[in-house]
Amino acid sequence: MRKGRFPCLLALLTAALALSACSAASAAPSGSEESSQPPAAVRKADPGTLDGQHLRDEPTLYANDEDTSVVTMYLTVFRGNAGENTDHSWAEVNTFSAYDYTEMGVERYQAAALLQVGDESGPLPGQVGYGETVPNATVQIRGQTSTRSGQKNYKIELKKGAGVWRGQRTIALNKHVSDALRLRNKLAYDLLEEIDELIALRTQFVHLYVRDTTGSDPDTFVDYGLYTQVEQLNKTALRAHGLDSAGYLYKINFFEFYRYEEIIRPADDPAFDRGYMDGLLETKGEKDNGKLIQMLDAVNDLTRPIDEILDQYFDRENLCYWMAFEMLLGNVDTESRNVYLYSPRNGNKWYFIAWDHDAALMTDEWALKGHSDGGSWDQGVSNYWGNLLFQRALKSERFRAELDAAVEDLRGRLSAEHLAEKVAQYVEVVRPYAFSMPDVQHIGVTRGEYDAIAAKLPSLIERNYQKYRSSLEKPMPFFVGVPQRDAGKLLFQWDPSYDFDAENITYRVALARDCDFQEVLFETQTRLPSAECADPGPGQYFLRVVAVNDAGQKQDCFDYYVTDRGKMYGMLCFYELRDGTVEVDQIRE
Repeated sequence: MRKGRFPCLLALLTAALALSACSAASAAPSGSEESSQPPAAVRKADPGTLDGQHLRDEPTLYANDEDTSVVTMYLTVFRGNAGENTDHSWAEVNTFSAYDYTEMGVERYQAAALLQVGDESGPLPGQVGYGETVPNATVQIRGQTSTRSGQKNYKIELKKGAGVWRGQRTIALNKHVSDALRLRNKLAYDLLEEIDELIALRTQFVHLYVRDTTGSDPDTFVDYGLYTQVEQLNKTALRAHGLDSAGYLYKINFFEFYRYEEIIRPADDPAFDRGYMDGLLETKGEKDNGKLIQMLDAVNDLTRPIDEILDQYFDRENLCYWMAFEMLLGNVDTESRNVYLYSPRNGNKWYFIAWDHDAALMTDEWALKGHSDGGSWDQGVSNYWGNLLFQRALKSERFRAELDAAVEDLRGRLSAEHLAEKVAQYVEVVRPYAFSMPDVQHIGVTRGEYDAIAAKLPSLIERNYQKYRSSLEKPMPFFVGVPQRDAGKLLFQWDPSYDFDAENITYRVALARDCDFQEVLFETQTRLPSAECADPGPGQYFLRVVAVNDAGQKQDCFDYYVTDRGKMYGMLCFYELRDGTVEVDQIRE
């Protein structure tokens, strides 16, 4: 039977193939056996390179943000155990400053804690810590100078497996004691969210209550007032913002991009001391310093054109917009600190990520408190002149044109009208807390002064813009060297000033016995970066050097003297001792 059916199946297959061929022939264009048209080309985007990509934030992070909402947190503090350095009372945690810990040579004290999140009625279901009774976190003070204040900033670290709050285990609560408005840092980060060219960090107003089981009233939650939570820039945050979580990340504590060969060494160098390096650059990501060293070698190679270095190692857009943003906000403490340096593992570029803006937009508050508002070199581009990278970049006409374009762009986006609307919203939230216990004890201004400072704040962008424009017309600041004694004379030297346009710079030099220059001992003018006068003998002296360009624009030297009135710019204080040696005053703010 099998043999009898096989020829029938073969015949049917042959007929089917013949019909298929006829159908294909009838579908083909006339005059051809088959179509000669190629398939339509698929358009594909050029993937580019990692180094060719501008840094961009993850916009979905902020999709549900309510800038003026307040979250209530309840923190119960317990005495923990010595193995985790939590065997401390709440009073002990709050007693010592960062400087005390350095002097004692111990880690900052921590306590065990239970963090619960809710609203003014109490912890809420579905939130961190709800229904729990034992510690799920640790708590310690955070910050540096602020740790000396009566109100502390806190770092709360949720334990592994204890959950996260908005994707974060580390929760930084900042009181911003130097900011009478208590809103500047949050305002700055919320503005950064609107600037595509820069990375922001998530923030949240937090009302904190603390129950201290180690104290005299272990059952009562005490109101600690309003805080601003700022997202900690770490591996978790890098991942959340769409960046390389295992990339290179350094927090700049005090660093002007000089090479510092004795400090910044390869990680496998036996002489490398990471704690020593942290004073300059604190490692927060990949621990191998090789990539950083390669970039610093290039920046410090003065034979290489700076534009070539910027193209290879930095994202020019990122650098320009970061500097433009900080200048327009008047956030002057960013020339060598208060910023993060980030680079992905598989790219060559380094990027600046903004950090700490509680000193931004402070001109009117400083004036009210009788402090200097940065009326000398501490404004515009001259504020960044002491940093090698920024100085070399600013000497490039191409970079200055790019920076100017970024400044003009942000000036339009950060309009007074826009800021006035946002400030009014923040004031409505913050002011009631600021003038209630416990914050009213520390706010440092009256209600009328608070309102006056807030009302002027939106105009500061334009005022800072004018300072930026003015700084381009002036000579750049410079450092004065230690005076030298020689054959009955005092010899003075300083670094030459620099001007973007003028060919000639004159230096006006004066030596006085007092910082107000009422008792002047010597004056002269010179085109050289040096001068000399008769040695006046042992005592305290003040040397003032001012650079003046062809247009009559003046600039102070970088050196300054600190008094109770604040910084006195443009002078070097030094002492000629009885043994003939000369010592420079080292006190700095």
